[in-house]
Order: sequence, then structure tokens, then C-alpha cells
Amino acid sequence: MEYTDIILKILMMLGGVGLFLYGMSLMGSSLEKLAWSGLEKLLEKLTSGKNKIAGMLKGRGLGLGVTAIIQSSAATTIMLIGFVNAGIMKLSQAIPVVLGSNVGSTVTAQILRLGDLGTENLLLSILKPSVLAYVLLAIGAAILLFGKRKKLKEVARILVWLWILFCGMTTMEEAFAPFTALESFRSLFTSFENPVIGILTGLVLTAIIQSSSASVGILQALSATGVVTWQIAIPMIIGQNIGKCMTIVLGAIGANKTAKRVSLSYVLFNVFGAIAFCAVIYGIYYTIGIDWFADTVNRGDIANFHLIFNLLTSILLLPFAVRLDKLTGKILGKEEKNLNVNKIQLDPLLFKTPTIALEQSEKLLHEMGDIVLDNYHHMKKLCNKFDPKLLMKVEENEDFLDKGETSLSSYILKIPQKTFTIEQKHLVGKILNSIGDFERIGDHCLGISQVLQERAEQNFHFSPEAQKELDYMLQAVEKLLHSTMLAFVTNDGTLAMKIEPLAEIVEKLKELIKNHHVERLQKGICTIENGISLLELLTRLDRIASHCSNIALHIIKYVGMNADFDEMHGHANDRFSEDYQAFYHLYESRFITPLLSKKTYRQKVKEEK
Repeated sequence: MEYTDIILKILMMLGGVGLFLYGMSLMGSSLEKLAWSGLEKLLEKLTSGKNKIAGMLKGRGLGLGVTAIIQSSAATTIMLIGFVNAGIMKLSQAIPVVLGSNVGSTVTAQILRLGDLGTENLLLSILKPSVLAYVLLAIGAAILLFGKRKKLKEVARILVWLWILFCGMTTMEEAFAPFTALESFRSLFTSFENPVIGILTGLVLTAIIQSSSASVGILQALSATGVVTWQIAIPMIIGQNIGKCMTIVLGAIGANKTAKRVSLSYVLFNVFGAIAFCAVIYGIYYTIGIDWFADTVNRGDIANFHLIFNLLTSILLLPFAVRLDKLTGKILGKEEKNLNVNKIQLDPLLFKTPTIALEQSEKLLHEMGDIVLDNYHHMKKLCNKFDPKLLMKVEENEDFLDKGETSLSSYILKIPQKTFTIEQKHLVGKILNSIGDFERIGDHCLGISQVLQERAEQNFHFSPEAQKELDYMLQAVEKLLHSTMLAFVTNDGTLAMKIEPLAEIVEKLKELIKNHHVERLQKGICTIENGISLLELLTRLDRIASHCSNIALHIIKYVGMNADFDEMHGHANDRFSEDYQAFYHLYESRFITPLLSKKTYRQKVKEEK
């Protein structure tokens, strides 16, 4: 071959490799998009059994199935790292899935072995990649042009990406073919017969392109030249299985120790598997000898060995999953437990699984709701008897609410929403609109607690009448807050409808208590200093009610899936409707009527008539 021909063939080879890798990348992305919404929930929920063995077998099968579909053991494992880092899965659940994911990554090689099919009949000729590529392209193009369903079009894209992958494979084979006549090319491959060089070559190649399926595919393309023997293929495939760990190691950077242990277990799994296979195969080869080691291999041979290697390693190491868990703990250490840190973690690794990332965001907001209720209960106790320890708890909780609002607002905007359903997009809106209200309620609870601290330090006390009225106000807001949080968690639109009438009662209650306070001031029963504190408490409690009303409107918009509903100027329901008036009068009789004097009550009844 002339230098010009060599350069052209090298460029053709690089182009083929590029097409092949590009096709694999696009196909993997489309497969993820098509299947992700169901697969991520399976990984989260179906990794436990009635006993440890059942759980491990289920996890292994699940890892195999998920990776077989999305064609990336690295993607599956990085997703697991995100789940463990976020506290969704335990390490003991993740390790069997890791073991199964390696087996699932062998499917691509089995597809590419179609190149070994003969041409004895029309069907076999069509199934060869060089022909099948264009058949898939024709089908995919027809669906893209005439298909209407979104999922069907995603299937069509997968067929087009397969065409690109097969074209890349065919181009590589055509580029490699002329080199078989060159002695230097054959000598280069002879050096790979050294196990160490072969393993390192496979390792480095896979680490660079970050896909063992792709590097095995390149090896299959090389096998078409007739220069690849078992002695070359075996160490390279073993090295490729170690090299794919690079993506996992990079993916675990920044994760907590428990999540890093998932990454380490993946590395140890592949390293132990490589050592075990090398010990057996080369132990036999250098003692007894293996006659077929010098035989050339084809695509099917490479695909089969790739499958057998991963399958046997998975079977052999599955019983040691618990020990692997303990070993990673000894190497990296266990995560330190911090009781003051929330259990829900917003991990960027979960962006790979948008639905789970959204679920975690919703869980964090629910946890913030629980903290808000805790703070309200603490604050209510402080109204009756001040306790510095309770104030410290309120301050700690408020610090969590502040951090939760900041991190959640930033996190949820970064979640990829391309695969979200209409309902999920509305859920994003519900969360974003409600975060501020949750945090502001927490602020008001802290503000009231600080006012009560000042009162305790100055030894101020409300009059019995003022304390009684304040207790009614506290009960009304507590009822309102509990109803709001329950409606938010359960997405109960009917319950949300009851919130605005009660919020209006709270506002009326505030005005009533203020008027009564003025009367007490005139009679000399209360002091101006106590009045200032009381007014501050009433104002903040009324604002808590306003934020509850806002949250109710966000719930109603989400439940109704009404993008045009204006929470800023809308109402949960018509204030003149029978339902609204019924709830209003019910709350009025419970919280306002007991505070009215007989004269005022008779006057009110007269006005209503």
C-alpha cells in the first residue's frame, strides 16, 4: 500500500470509529428516554425481597435487564450512586444490581455478531449489518415522516441510530481490510498476545472512549481482518471490563462515602473477575497449554466470551455481595451519621433520572412542611411558658428551612424536564410556587418566638382575657396549618377549598382581638407594652394564614392542571357560594363567636337577619 492509500484508509477508519461511537451514544440516549420513567422506579423499588437471597437475585436480574435496555452498565451504576447518595437505596440493595449490570452490557456485542451471518438465503443476507442498516433506516424514516405518537417516533430514532452504528461498523471493517496484507500490522497485533499488554490496551481504549460495549464492538470489527486470535481477544476483553470503571469512578466524585462504596464495589467486582479469569485461563495455558489459543476469532466468538466472562463473574461473586459491602466499608470507612442533617438529599447525580430527582424535591418540601409544623407547635408552647431549649429548636429548624429553600429552588430548576409529563411539569410549578410560602411561615414562627423571648426577659404577661383570645387565634391558625400541610401532601383539592374561609376567619379574629385590646387599654386592664407584643403576634399569625391561603391556591392549580389559573389574584372558590359560606360560618362559630360579648353577639345576629 502507498502512503496516500494508508492515510486515506486511516481517515476512513477514524470516520468509521466516530460513526460507530456516535451511533452508540445516540441509541443509548434514545433508549434511556424511551424507558427511563419506568426503569428508574423499578431500580428504586424492586431491589428487596422477603429474604437476602431473593433480594440479591432480584437486584441482579434487575441490573441485567435495565442495562440490557439502555446499553450502559456505567449509566446504570451512576444512577445507583445517585440513589444511594440521596438515601433512596441502601448499599446492600445496590451491589447485586451492579453485578447484574455487567451482564446486561453484553447485548450490543450479540447484536453486532450479525455480521458473521452467511448469505445462503435472502433472510440471512438482510440480517447482515451492511444490509440491515439500510432496512432499519427505511423503517425509521417512514415512522418519523408519518408517525404521530411520541413514543413511536422515539423508536424510529433508535432504528436510525442503529443504522449509523452499523454503518460505522461496516466502514471500520472496510478500512481495516487492506492492512491485513501489511506485515507491520500483523506484528502490531502479535504484541497484544502478551497478557499484560493486551489487558492494558483494552483498559486504556475503554477508559478513553468510556464504553466497554463500544470498545468490544471495535474489537469485533478488527476480527473481520482475520488477525485477531483468542490469545489477543481474551486479555483485551478482560482489560475492557476493567477500563469501563473509569466512568464510574468519575461519576462518584463529590458523592458521600456510602455512594462512593457503590463505585468501589463496581471496580472491585471487575478487578476480582479479571484476576480470577486470568488465574484460571493463564494457569492452564502456561502449564498444560491450550491448543485453540492461536485460532482466529470472529464477531460471535468475541460476543460469546464477553458474555461468558461477565456472566460467570457475576454468578461467582453474587454470594460474596455482603462481604463486598463490608470490604468497601473497611477501605473507605462508613458515612458518619449527623442527626441534625435532613435525610432527604438533593443530589445532582439524580439529574440522570429526572423523575426521581423531582420526587426527591417533593419529599424535601414535605419534610420542610413537617419542620414548619414542629416549629409552630414549639412556638405555641412558648406562648404559655417560655423555654430557652424550645427556642433553640425553633432556631435550628428555621436554619434548615432557610437552607432547604435555597438549595431546593436552585436544584429543581436544573432538573432536565424534556421527558416530563404534563402532570410532572405542573408539579414543578407547585413546588416552586410553594417553597417561599413554607419558608416564610417558618420565619413568622421564629419571629413570634423571639417576641415571646423578649416578653419573658422583661417579665411581661398578657391579661387573662388577652391570653384567652390569643389561644383561640393560635388554635385557628394551627387548624389552618395542619389542613394546609395535609392537603399539600395528599393533593386534596377538596380540603384545599376549606382553607381560604378559615384564613378569612383568622383575619377577622385578628381585628376582633385588636378591638378588644383597645377596650382593655381604655379600662386600664392592659398596658401599651403588652399591646405592642400582642399586635406583633396577631400580625404574624395572620400572615401565616395568608401563606396557607397561597399554598391552597397552588394545590388547586396543580390538582386542576389549569395553567391559566392565576394564584396571585384568584380564589379557591366563590366567596358567595353556599360551600364557602357554610365553611365560613362553621369556623366563625368555633373561633369567633365564643369571644363575642352577649351584646355584640345579639347585635351580630340582628345584622345578619
